[in-house]
Amino acid sequence: MSINAPKLYQANGSPNSRRVRIYLAEKGISMPLVPVDLGAKEQFSEAYRAINSRAVVPTLVLPDGTAIGEVPAILSYLEWAYPEPPLLGTTPKQRALVTMWERRMEQEGFASVMEAVRNGLAGLKSRAIAGPHEYEQIPALIERSKLRIANFYADLNVRLAQVPFVAGDLFTTDSRVNESDPLHPCRLLRMRREWPRRSGPS
Repeated sequence: MSINAPKLYQANGSPNSRRVRIYLAEKGISMPLVPVDLGAKEQFSEAYRAINSRAVVPTLVLPDGTAIGEVPAILSYLEWAYPEPPLLGTTPKQRALVTMWERRMEQEGFASVMEAVRNGLAGLKSRAIAGPHEYEQIPALIERSKLRIANFYADLNVRLAQVPFVAGDLFTTDSRVNESDPLHPCRLLRMRREWPRRSGPS
């Protein structure tokens, strides 16, 4: 590990942090992982807000002090900085398809699950939307979220019956990082018997 390597501020229980850790593992990239204690609300501390004003994880901090938030931006930087093995495609077509399917996995799957999580868990009261501002929970959104995630799983099963990986035939971030987006948050709700479960191939 180089002393000039970037460092990743992250939380073990954070789905978005997990996405980046999976990517690092697939790439074989080693860098310091700086824990941010979400339970202690460390993300709202002055020290962390100086790094990421949105008060969310993960954040990649470069040796020159530049802070990069948002998972797609972090992965894009790492792909350019550590091109081998390529995980975001190697041609314009592949890169476009990976970007398209990553966006769909996040909007249709991950966001659907987190809508229920953030509007239902007592520990997230006034934290219905991640970020620096407070938003009250809307419990009615939980029922809509159940329908959204059930439809997402149905659509995902159709897609995976057609191709080996979400974005097509090439092993890219879609096969490990992005396909995990809708699945990891569901573990937060595994005790909810009414939560829709994915059927079909796992």
